Amino acid sequence: MKFFLSLCMVSFLTSFSWAQTKLPVLKANGTKAVIYEKDNGLKTDWNIDPKIKPDVYTVSKIATSNKRVIIKTDIDSLAVDLKKGEKKDIIILLKDKDSALTRIESLPPKDFSNRSFKDTMKLHINEQNTIFVKAVLNKTDTLLLNFDTGTSDLVLTQETLKNKIKSSLKSGTNILQIGNREYQGFTIYPAQLTGHGTDGRFGWDLFDGMIVELNYDKGLMVVHSQLPSDVKSQYSSVPIKYFNNVFLVQVGITQDKVKNKDWYLFDTGYQRTAMLDGPLLNEQGFPADKMTVIKKVIMKGAQGNEIPVMTSNLQSLSLGKTKLKNIPVQLLSQSRPVTGTRMNILGNEILKRFNVFLDFQKNVVYMKPNQLVNVTYIESK
Repeated sequence: MKFFLSLCMVSFLTSFSWAQTKLPVLKANGTKAVIYEKDNGLKTDWNIDPKIKPDVYTVSKIATSNKRVIIKTDIDSLAVDLKKGEKKDIIILLKDKDSALTRIESLPPKDFSNRSFKDTMKLHINEQNTIFVKAVLNKTDTLLLNFDTGTSDLVLTQETLKNKIKSSLKSGTNILQIGNREYQGFTIYPAQLTGHGTDGRFGWDLFDGMIVELNYDKGLMVVHSQLPSDVKSQYSSVPIKYFNNVFLVQVGITQDKVKNKDWYLFDTGYQRTAMLDGPLLNEQGFPADKMTVIKKVIMKGAQGNEIPVMTSNLQSLSLGKTKLKNIPVQLLSQSRPVTGTRMNILGNEILKRFNVFLDFQKNVVYMKPNQLVNVTYIESK
């Protein structure tokens, strides 16, 4: 009897273990796949490699309750639903014989609301609409850095790296002091150019899980652990949607009574008003080509190709509860995809007209027009 019970127990445990470890299977004949984030449209080319176990794909930060990810191979597709901080494994079966263990994961959300801090520093803005603060790298090098919400990590110019950096730079061990707080865990990238008069730029992700206040009226940047209690009653709110390592907000535009509403890259590092994707807008039925042309310039593409860029008059742009009129915007005649996706860009010549709270806990931008709201646009002078 004991022997029989032991056999039953082994059988039960084996079946239970098999049930627990059984994973969804996605079939493929070729080694190429596409991973698609349904909420933001991000498409990523994926190489199926059975030698990597697991091969991990990390989704963009989840702003709402969950996210659907679709994986497509040459012969099959599979949908995976993720919650914040969750990870799920699947098997991609290559040519019915090689198993590629693939993990789709969301990083655990950051939230500093259980702490108590308020770090205030001087916020500078120059004539080119570049916003910047003083920072210290590795307790040695004092730098002027552009706060660029259209990027992530830390980017330093080649000139800065060559002539200003005296400290030793090591992957994963660098410390950046902004105000009284120290930040680490970022990657340093080189670049040829950055915002006018600065040594480099840092992205929004240094403040993930915090609240960032940009007050142009007082010339202050404040990093909060908690959203001040009076913000929701005094500011209008605009939801955030994350796309890869940047974020977007909804913007409405109007031309000749035709309205269009879409998600725009929120980019304090872009110095002009807005960059509009002309072909995309035309496909959406918006009369971009009917806007009055103010001037025309030629911009070089990544391959050295010439791209005509027109500064045209947009009749109105709505952000939150505020409507701006007669804005000189940059209109692209050819699409310039961001991470493979076409989108429009909202720049700092518009964004500086609002005092804002960037809530990276609840994923909301709170905005209120400030004393710059009616200043003349550079291209209108």
